Amino acid sequence: MFGSIRDAFKLPDLKRRILFTIGVLFIFRLGAHIPTPGIDSAAMQRMFDQGAAGLLGFLDIFAGGALRRFSVFALGVAPYINSSIVMQLMIVIFPYLEKLQKDNEGGRKKIIQWTRYGAVLFAVVQAMGMTTWLRSLGIFSGGFLGTVLVVSTITAGSIAVMWLGEELSDHGIGNGISLLIFAGIVARLPEAVVQSWNLLLAGGIGIIPIVTALLLMVVVVAGCVMLQEGQRRLPVQYAKRVIGNKVYGGQSTFIPLKVNQAGVIPIIFASSVLIFPSMIAGLFGDGRIARFFQDLFAPGSMGYMFFDVLLIIFFAYFYTAVVFNPTDISNNMKKNGGFILGIRPGQPTADYIEKVMSRITLGGAVFLATVALIPNFMSNVIGANFYFGGTAVLIVVGVALDTVHQVEAQLLMRHYEGILKRSGSKGTGLLR
Repeated sequence: MFGSIRDAFKLPDLKRRILFTIGVLFIFRLGAHIPTPGIDSAAMQRMFDQGAAGLLGFLDIFAGGALRRFSVFALGVAPYINSSIVMQLMIVIFPYLEKLQKDNEGGRKKIIQWTRYGAVLFAVVQAMGMTTWLRSLGIFSGGFLGTVLVVSTITAGSIAVMWLGEELSDHGIGNGISLLIFAGIVARLPEAVVQSWNLLLAGGIGIIPIVTALLLMVVVVAGCVMLQEGQRRLPVQYAKRVIGNKVYGGQSTFIPLKVNQAGVIPIIFASSVLIFPSMIAGLFGDGRIARFFQDLFAPGSMGYMFFDVLLIIFFAYFYTAVVFNPTDISNNMKKNGGFILGIRPGQPTADYIEKVMSRITLGGAVFLATVALIPNFMSNVIGANFYFGGTAVLIVVGVALDTVHQVEAQLLMRHYEGILKRSGSKGTGLLR
């Protein structure tokens, strides 16, 4: 591992990408500490410390404390994720958008641009909902101009976070949006450790819940690594072809089908969707309807856990269907003379791959849902407020593994380039 890090900093292009990633994450964390004008930050902090924030306390984990301070980055990446979910659903529903995405690069750029416009709309709606909610709590007391200022500020902050994520994806290492969520979660880890230690010293929590939580985290991390790396290998045989005096093909290989093809996307999407109804309910003040939705989607409630499990399983299948196309794999195998033993080439092969993928996706989705419910298990059974678990650990492990794999891929590509350059220089010398 340390050797790979050393090698990465020896390559100028890869070193530039790593330093760019670190710089963007620093800017993101800096913005999380810039307060929004007109908001009583001290009162906001007290409300979160007393546990009265409800679902927003869960969102604050992903925002890295930006919501607790109600900084300019308070909304984080939530509006962009919500817009991405809506756009992906629309691509599936409307054939025109699906054709636009598959046709050319210009069509994909249009979809990305529409996703950005949707993120701005979601940011405005969520900002208005949060501002109304803060007004009902007495934390914000500004008039019309003050409301416009707060909504404009955190909307602009959300757009800035979206831009940072896209720049990170283009010029850094890994997926930009996932890395920003990763940074927000990891930034809260030292604070969570200190709070747990203080509770232990004050007698607010026993040593047994702490040890149980640590052991459970180790099990969850090990399970997450196994889930992210697990795959089902379908054996593929390529037919022999005689061209002239040479025989081509005939080798055996396999198709790696990942157990968790969607990665951490189902967890992130499900969390974002569950947060949105409470923010919308905040627009209606403290009425009966608003209170019903806030209680229904409160973290730890039966309604929240039920919808969380359903959404995780749905998005696991949905995202897998978006990024994985069995028909394309079957057609490529058929063109190259490949076939799965016992399965006819063509559509039967595509149907078989889709059936296998559906089965292993179910196992991965159930595991994701189980991991997401661990914080509620810890809070209800052991009596410890264990928000930093389950979902957060899965996102941290998934993003870390994905980033490490991308660094290794970059190193491997540069290694091959070095071999080709050395071989080319030697060949040139022989020709001379």
